[in-house]
Amino acid sequence: MTNLIKRNGISPSTPSFFDDTVWRDLFGWDNWATQGNTLPKVNIMENNEAFMVEMAAPGMKKEDFHVELDNDTLIIQSENSFENTDENTSFTRREFSYQSFKRSFYLPNTVEADQIKASYRDGILRLEIPKKEEAKRKPVKSIAIS
Repeated sequence: MTNLIKRNGISPSTPSFFDDTVWRDLFGWDNWATQGNTLPKVNIMENNEAFMVEMAAPGMKKEDFHVELDNDTLIIQSENSFENTDENTSFTRREFSYQSFKRSFYLPNTVEADQIKASYRDGILRLEIPKKEEAKRKPVKSIAIS
C-alpha cells in the first residue's frame, strides 16, 4: 500500500497515518502530551508483509505503555507520574521527563488488526501490523506474446 503519508497539517502532534483520513482527523486532538513535553517520535515503515511502527521511549518500562485498538484506530498511550520519594533531595534542574502522552493512528482496512504484535526493547516500542493477503504485492508475472 502506498498511501502512507506525512501530514504537514496544523500541528505536528496531529499526524495522519493514511491519506484517506486526512480530513477525518484534521481537527481531532487524539495526539497529546502533557504541557512542556513533546510526543515520543515515531518511525513508520512498510514492506510487502506488514507495517512497522517504532516509538522512541527511552527510560520507560513495557508496563508504562497501554496499546489498544479501537475500531480502526491504533492508540498508544502512557500515564506516568513522577514521585520524588527522597525527601532530602530536590531538583535544581530537571530535563528528564517521561510523562503522560497519547498517540493515535488510523489503520486501513487492508491490515490484520487482530494480529498486531508489540514489543519493547532498548528504549524502542515496536509494533508489527500484518497486511491482509489481498494487500500484499504480487510477484511480477511475465506474459507470453503469441
